[in-house]
Amino acid sequence: MRAINISNDRSRNAQVGFEQKALSRNVRYIREDGQAHRNVRVLKSTMPTNFGSLISDHGNELVDRIIASDPEIDFERVGLFLSRVKKVFLTPEGKVAYRVSRKHVFYSPTGEVKDERKYHTPEANINIELPLRWTGKLIPKDKAARMFVFTRGYQLRHINGLTFDFLYDMAKKLHDQNSVMLLGAGSKGAGPVVLSTGGTPYRAFIEGRIDGDKYCLILHLTNLELKPIYI
Repeated sequence: MRAINISNDRSRNAQVGFEQKALSRNVRYIREDGQAHRNVRVLKSTMPTNFGSLISDHGNELVDRIIASDPEIDFERVGLFLSRVKKVFLTPEGKVAYRVSRKHVFYSPTGEVKDERKYHTPEANINIELPLRWTGKLIPKDKAARMFVFTRGYQLRHINGLTFDFLYDMAKKLHDQNSVMLLGAGSKGAGPVVLSTGGTPYRAFIEGRIDGDKYCLILHLTNLELKPIYI
């Protein structure tokens, strides 16, 4: 279980645990013969058979070539099962790129490029000396669900009796107000949350639920905001 340093509404902080809970499915898929199915990765195509390579090799004769000899299919490799794969960057010519210049591209709601900035590797900030802070910005749950696309969720866990009381109190306050609280990183509590070095910066919201003397505190992460488009 990983550790996270978080503060409450009174600026009291503690190091607690957090983990992602696996979802169990009640539905089981089977084949007609009663055997259980399994997901696999298969090879879809190879570099010589992609559209760009075919156009480069055959030009205007591509249609006739496809009818005559199926050059778009690698019969020896397509359909092979894949196990361990690695991501690589390619040049426009399909060669492995060993030097890659990465950048951040920002788009408007209509898909237009708004800004481009040099890519930098963000440092993890969930378990450092400065805790994640309550910003004081409460958003009702139903409103937050319509404003953001939450892509990840983690459950905060106590590690001893003192942190149980600490987290239970946070969960109760949020439960009573039926709202989520925006968290922020940094000295002013205004920065995004980064789980691991080189990871994606997220907006973080915390949700609390209680049932008697039991609590559930959930850290919701999002980097997608829903905005109306007026045409």
